[in-house]
Amino acid sequence: MTVLDFFLLVVAGFFTGLIGFVTGMASIVSYPALLAVGLTPVSANVTNTVAMVAVGVGATANSGRELLDRGATLVRWAVLSAVGGLLGALALLVAPAEAFEIIVPFLVVLASIALLVQPLVRRHVGELSAPWIVPVGVLLIGVYGGYFGAGAGVIYLSLMLLCTSESVWSASVLKSFLLGIANLVAAVGFAIFGPVHWGAALGLALGAFVGGWCGPPVVKVIPPSVLRVTVGVLGLGLAVYLAR
Repeated sequence: MTVLDFFLLVVAGFFTGLIGFVTGMASIVSYPALLAVGLTPVSANVTNTVAMVAVGVGATANSGRELLDRGATLVRWAVLSAVGGLLGALALLVAPAEAFEIIVPFLVVLASIALLVQPLVRRHVGELSAPWIVPVGVLLIGVYGGYFGAGAGVIYLSLMLLCTSESVWSASVLKSFLLGIANLVAAVGFAIFGPVHWGAALGLALGAFVGGWCGPPVVKVIPPSVLRVTVGVLGLGLAVYLAR
């Protein structure tokens, strides 16, 4: 890896962190950037997961007060996300790549549509507050986040906005924190068993930390409806990209 490659990854990492917090689609920037500097698809995937830990760290460091009062609920969700991240990492290491590739675009489409129609759904059915929905959702999204993660943030925002009373901003903070935990657990497994390119991971993580740090204040000034619709539309575009 050249110095120019490293610098480009730092820049890509910044936009990855910012876009990842604002829209939940970090990997759509970081993964192609890793491929562009010469990594193989598998190496890019595991290196990307390691680097994405920095997005959650940066975002949480700049919005930690939002998490402090959640107590046991946040602990339970964090444990579920960690278990999901571990299962996702195992799936990537042992399962055929085609196992998730077929279903992922459909998941992203459903989440994007749910975001776009969220006010209508909430107006007619209220919060989808069955006590098991959010915990199971956090676990499953953690699995996907540990496996690949492109669009995981969109799915998470959809879950929170449909099933809880969280605002877009607080849901974004929770999304970055919990996906960061899933990524961290998966990253430990990849560090031991996967082909991580540590130079690329470092460059991407440096930029991603700063981008994640800048994310919370950016989201605070964007009107919630604009953010929700933007993420939903971009999510549909991401689904088309993943289905190619």
